[in-house]
Amino acid sequence: MSAGTAAALPQICCPTVWLWPGLALYAGPSLDLEPHSGSVWCFAVGIDGPLSVTTPDGATAEGTSVLIPPRLTHKLVCLGRGLVSCYLEPTSVRAESCRNRVSRWHGEIGVGHAAQRELVFTPTDDQSACRWLDLAAPPSQRAVDPRVTAAAHRIRVDPATAVSAQELAAGAGLSESRFLHLFRDELGTTLRRYRIWVRLVHAGVAIAGGANLTEAAMKSGFASPSHLADRFKSTFGLSASQLLQTGLVVRTP
Repeated sequence: MSAGTAAALPQICCPTVWLWPGLALYAGPSLDLEPHSGSVWCFAVGIDGPLSVTTPDGATAEGTSVLIPPRLTHKLVCLGRGLVSCYLEPTSVRAESCRNRVSRWHGEIGVGHAAQRELVFTPTDDQSACRWLDLAAPPSQRAVDPRVTAAAHRIRVDPATAVSAQELAAGAGLSESRFLHLFRDELGTTLRRYRIWVRLVHAGVAIAGGANLTEAAMKSGFASPSHLADRFKSTFGLSASQLLQTGLVVRTP
């Protein structure tokens, strides 16, 4: 079934999350999300209805597809029956390509993707999930400062180890304050928020492998299951327990 002819997502469809290094993709029924802010870019497409994004100052952007930047507190409301959303790590070469395909900006929020019509379908397997992601955020070349790339890689390889900012800065040959500024400027998010994102993805992979929340928290570097739960809710707008209760399937292609 092609992207142009795929059926809208029925409410009874089992929600699915795909996890890759630096990337996450959700497809499923609309969720009652609370206001939240993430560490990464969030690109979302409404299925069978538009999306509405409201920020604390009361500004609202509405469209079939929206792109929400890191660190922006917002409330995302799905006015249709479902949505597909991807979370793009700032180090990902896909993040810039997705931004470049947005047609207009409503403040900090992007509205209208160049491939919007082709993206209004629901991935149902690994192949269609990859196809959706390639349409939304095609791979491209983006030059990130190699010192920041190396530090981000170190965090991703071992997220459970709390490597200090001072140690990462020393590895980059910079002062701690200069390193933290460079990290934020290059990736659009702070070191702390980036580390939380990496740990959340790592926890998701652990859960997909059969770990419970306690085991996932321990393996991904969270102090406790409640710490993992708090960070999950502040990042995604709902609790991990709420999401798992929907029958969520987590896949790691």
